[in-house]
Amino acid sequence: MAPAKKATAKKAPAKKATAKKAPAKKATAKKAPAKKAPATKAATEKTPAKKAATEKAPTQKATAKKTPPSKATPASTPDPRTESHTALVRRARRINRELAEVYSYAHPELDFENPFELLVATVLSAQTTDLRVNQTTPRLFAAYPTPEDLAAAVPEEVEELIRPTGFFRAKTKSIMGLAKVLRDDFGGEVPGRLEDLVKLPGVGRKTAFVVLGNAFGVPGLTVDTHFGRLVRRWKWTEQTDPDKVEAAVGALFPKSEWTMLSHRVIFHGRRICHSRKPACGACPIAPLCPSYGEGETDPEKAKKLLKYEMGGFPGQRLKPPADYPGKPAPPLAAG
Repeated sequence: MAPAKKATAKKAPAKKATAKKAPAKKATAKKAPAKKAPATKAATEKTPAKKAATEKAPTQKATAKKTPPSKATPASTPDPRTESHTALVRRARRINRELAEVYSYAHPELDFENPFELLVATVLSAQTTDLRVNQTTPRLFAAYPTPEDLAAAVPEEVEELIRPTGFFRAKTKSIMGLAKVLRDDFGGEVPGRLEDLVKLPGVGRKTAFVVLGNAFGVPGLTVDTHFGRLVRRWKWTEQTDPDKVEAAVGALFPKSEWTMLSHRVIFHGRRICHSRKPACGACPIAPLCPSYGEGETDPEKAKKLLKYEMGGFPGQRLKPPADYPGKPAPPLAAG
């Protein structure tokens, strides 16, 4: 019987061994996260596309570093295809506010002392620069200071004076014609109404709004080539007809902003947002522009494209306003 008791005693450790296995379950529970890690690793190895995307991330960062922090990237510029009308209005008005800070000195770039001079200068500015007009009009206005004087002039003498502006024969006919209408129908005074101005020879809505906005304080949009180009780049409108552009853009802004908005947009188009090669890398409204990247995006190269006072060169007026930060333009003899 004694041996049987010993066998029973030997079985007792077996129970202890079973008890020792209980911690093993705990160890298994602790190892559960470790088992998930290999599974994730395996899944990562089985999806080369994800791995490749991960490997490309540094390249994307490197590309982002090449773009100046203050400038827009294609990813941050607005998408006009998904932009609501409300968002368009907000973006357009923000662009106007940004331009107002950059061009706080924006003004009409034609030299004039009265409505008559502004009217004649604006007609002469067709198909030429304001600079060339400003270099030409001093002699013209010295010879014919009033509508009555110009209406009685010898056409050939007027042609010779305005020859530098180009198309001088057609322009002579226009300015002498409007001078005669002012003399005969308006007592020698420039009218302050749109419906009267557009009846004058050589005067359309664009010219009329220049005169109304800057000589009479009547709000108006001046839709010239610069204005039309920029508002289409900014996707404010797709219209190309000046009257339709005027209507579309006018609907985005309070009427009180129209005249100064025109000056700011035209200033920007002449200095930064050029027709052939805009200086995108030096543009203060790049993050708001859907057309960012059409021009030079490198900041240093873009700076070399800036014109007039933005590039350290003379402006277009021989007699600029007192707050103009640039240099006056040279007279025709020096130009």
